[in-house]
Amino acid sequence: MLTRRRFLTTATGVAASAAFGDLAGGLRSSLAQTAPNLGPNRLVTLGTRGGPAIRTGFTPSPSANLLVYDNVPYVIDTGYGVSAKLVESKFRLAQLRYIFITHHHSDHNAEFGLLCYNAWAMGLKTPVEAYGPAGMKQLAQGFWEAYQFDIETRIADEGRPDLRKLVKVNEYSEGEILQTDKVQVSALRNVHPPIKESFALKFEFPGKTVVFSGDTAYFPPLAEFAKGADLLVHEVMLLPAIEFIVRANPNASKMLAHLKASHTAAADVVRIATEAGVKKLVLSHYVPADAPNVTDQQWIDAVRKTWKGELVLAKDLMQIML
Repeated sequence: MLTRRRFLTTATGVAASAAFGDLAGGLRSSLAQTAPNLGPNRLVTLGTRGGPAIRTGFTPSPSANLLVYDNVPYVIDTGYGVSAKLVESKFRLAQLRYIFITHHHSDHNAEFGLLCYNAWAMGLKTPVEAYGPAGMKQLAQGFWEAYQFDIETRIADEGRPDLRKLVKVNEYSEGEILQTDKVQVSALRNVHPPIKESFALKFEFPGKTVVFSGDTAYFPPLAEFAKGADLLVHEVMLLPAIEFIVRANPNASKMLAHLKASHTAAADVVRIATEAGVKKLVLSHYVPADAPNVTDQQWIDAVRKTWKGELVLAKDLMQIML
């Protein structure tokens, strides 16, 4: 029990602490009001097309994804259209923070430079960390050189910070890529010939794990890499329908050989997901994405023969809560 003297002393301290607390609380409140609120933890499948061809308008567009976790955004792959799709998903481009490229096919990296530029045009003033396999620095440097006149003109004329200094470009290989107090990101080299620097990516957050297969042929080690993941976002190929792509290509025989050597048939996607014991399988990067007369039900049937778990057929701008 407090004595009267101790009570008065404690009360005085409490009053002083309360006054300081009100000031600190006010500052925190002010900071909280200016900090961006990116909404719930989620995956947004921005672009779900496999390959760079644009045959049926802007949907589906090439590969791009947005992960938001604990108010931090992570963009995975930057195929053509990623900037517009981010805006359509209600993401403010100036909030860009992390970018990851799985490999250097154009349907995964074509809009890397433009995404950074478009974020800068929309008021980006904070650093962006970009990660990609060998060649990532060359990709960035090529864009800076191509847009040097415009960037330097806007720095001088509009008082913008130097975009080239805001974007830190990192090249990664297999293993851990990034470790912060919010996430651990790691890479597994997959099988996507003739590209050797092609990777699956795993994002481990407190309590949730999300794995992206990247572009790959059937690759059994991916099952161990994705073990127990909450979401496995896996590319998928519908074998009966790939003739559509082959017929549309002047080098039909080479294209057919490439598709079979570099992508994963639906039945093999299930083998990976089943062995990994993932909680939810998300099909994306469809090969083909726009073949006539191919329905959602055909994709479902190709997987449901053996997959009994949760299944999502990703669509552009679909949001999957984490």
